[in-house]
Amino acid sequence: MRKRTILLLAAVGAVAISITFIGLILSTGFVPESDPYPDTTRAEAIPEGAVKMTPETDLYPPVLHLDLWHDPVPLEGPINTAGAEDSAFITPDGETIYFFFTPNASVPANEQLFDEVTGIWRSDWNGTGWEEPTRVWLQNPGRLALDGAPFVLDDAMWFASAREGYTGVNLFTASYHDQVWRDWTYAGDLLNDEYQVGEMHLSADGAELYFHSDRPGAMGQYDLWVSQLQDGVWQAPVNLAPLNTADSEGWPFLSEDGQEIWFTRTYMGSPSVWRSIMDDGTWGAPELVLSSFAAEPTLDREGNLYFIHHFVVDGSIIEADVYVAYRK
Repeated sequence: MRKRTILLLAAVGAVAISITFIGLILSTGFVPESDPYPDTTRAEAIPEGAVKMTPETDLYPPVLHLDLWHDPVPLEGPINTAGAEDSAFITPDGETIYFFFTPNASVPANEQLFDEVTGIWRSDWNGTGWEEPTRVWLQNPGRLALDGAPFVLDDAMWFASAREGYTGVNLFTASYHDQVWRDWTYAGDLLNDEYQVGEMHLSADGAELYFHSDRPGAMGQYDLWVSQLQDGVWQAPVNLAPLNTADSEGWPFLSEDGQEIWFTRTYMGSPSVWRSIMDDGTWGAPELVLSSFAAEPTLDREGNLYFIHHFVVDGSIIEADVYVAYRK
């Protein structure tokens, strides 16, 4: 069994894949009795009585530490619900956002596998607002899969998945054509087993793979690493030592020009967003951008900062929303 674990619900470990349990389910070949590609809405799946958290009821609102953005706010429109929106990725043009959704953050992953709504969703900007999100299906009808942590570069998607025929959580890719994501493919043993790649981000030219991992040589629980693509083969990962500490660094985002790397690290006991700027070929000292249950940064090319904010009550995560801090 693979040791690697990818969190599909973000940096504080709200919902982690139970590799052992899901591995047992998937190895049986069990197929739930449900319609192919069910059309259950997110609203229908959210538990009755769930209360939507708002900035007014938030006990630990996100705190901005740099005066380059306006104060962060929940992303406007139909994206955020009383469920958990997580692991968001915004395309560079700011026109499409992908995210992981589960209707109840307290439900174990082995139960999410059967709820027909937990997975990757997409919303498009129509010029005046965000459209109602739609499910991104990345598995054949009637087959089990739990997908999350999407990353998109041009017409290629990378994502994490626990699915039939594979043990544990692995990286897969898919391609976009005819307005549909299809051709999902296992990313290979080199990345999944040998390099133990966690959540990841590719450089704009596709030649560098940034990721977090607890692979041997890590300074903390998770470290940031980079692998170079040479002659079609991903080379041995290099530890990004200037960025890593005895704490955990992960969930990287690389700017289009490759001059800024953003990531999640703990600060004052909760996940926080940091960035480092390239200086003469070397990553500079990381600076704190956002704190207080802020995680998984993603930016459009205008510099607007999207991230995940977790709502915590009595020490438990009860909800997660996509937030945005617009660039001044």
